[in-house]
Amino acid sequence: MTVDVLWRRLPIREVEVSLAKVLRCGQTFRWKNINNVWSFAIEDRIVFLKQDEESIQYSHLLSEKVAEQKPQAAAEKETLEFVKDYFNLSVNLVELYDHWSSKHEPFKKSTKGSLTPFNSFQGIRILRQDPWETVVSFICSSNNNVKRISKMCDSLCTEFGEYINEHEGIEYYSFPSADILSKSSKVETRLRELGFGYRAKYIYETAKKFTDSKSNPDITIENLNNLRNAEYEEAHEFLLQLTGVGPKVADCICLMALDKHDVVPVDTHVYQIAVRDYKFKGKKDMKTMNKATYESIRVFFKELFGPYAGWAQSVLFASDLGDLNNGTNRLDEKTIIKKEEKETQITQVGGKKKRKAKITVTEIAIKRVKEED
Repeated sequence: MTVDVLWRRLPIREVEVSLAKVLRCGQTFRWKNINNVWSFAIEDRIVFLKQDEESIQYSHLLSEKVAEQKPQAAAEKETLEFVKDYFNLSVNLVELYDHWSSKHEPFKKSTKGSLTPFNSFQGIRILRQDPWETVVSFICSSNNNVKRISKMCDSLCTEFGEYINEHEGIEYYSFPSADILSKSSKVETRLRELGFGYRAKYIYETAKKFTDSKSNPDITIENLNNLRNAEYEEAHEFLLQLTGVGPKVADCICLMALDKHDVVPVDTHVYQIAVRDYKFKGKKDMKTMNKATYESIRVFFKELFGPYAGWAQSVLFASDLGDLNNGTNRLDEKTIIKKEEKETQITQVGGKKKRKAKITVTEIAIKRVKEED
């Protein structure tokens, strides 16, 4: 079913939040970008976003069950509040960029007219994501890339999430709960079949820890969410109890879900940035990292950039990557075939022979979207 959505406008400049950069810089993995419209499923709706230089337009499509009960005005208010909270819009990003630029200035290369990360990659801010989804997503991130992590998260939702609604030939599902992912060992088996590899065991065992109150009475979703109000050290140690969560993944969760804005997740790539661009004493070709080095780099960036050091590091990381397209979800109007409730004759080419097949236009649209996803 295709439904026209009603768009509302939120005045905010692209230098405060760039959807194309923020949603593709390795923080979040379930946003789809179809013809410059971003879409994302939460518990009871699909959220849609699009952007120009001066504003973000937002809309939603409720699940059929919720749509029958919730007034439109209330639903619109909730979607707006979600957008404001998810993108941390209470934080003035331009002021932070000015501060980071001043701290970067002493390290700026002497080449005249050279761009710094903070004026070439504007609009990148840290998201405030659901803690449970962030835990599972970053377990998937181990030895992985953005495109593959995105496919894993999509498979998790399609296989174990609840159906929300369908729009333009794409079905949307919620992110599965710990209860669902811990139901039986068949979950791990199915995840392996879906290509999760060793991460399948990590996800299943972590979900079990959140649902086994006898063995792990302190590991609950409520306690996880409450870590937003805890000190960094407490949050970090809690997360290290989870299967598949090491220091870097724990710090990613702290930064991107638990309001620990000064936390800098460190890997060899971040280490190289510190050595190459900020005169941190070390070897550029370092491939492994001990606990002391990890902590010294984290503190180094925190002292350099201040209480939002984790945000600054995200800009540096994205700037170093350069291309944030990741090859995902890109379609144009010429590719999409409008959904129609009728069958049509098409000609397919298979090998050297042409054959006719009867197939719905809806099925073609879904197939093409999934191939690009």
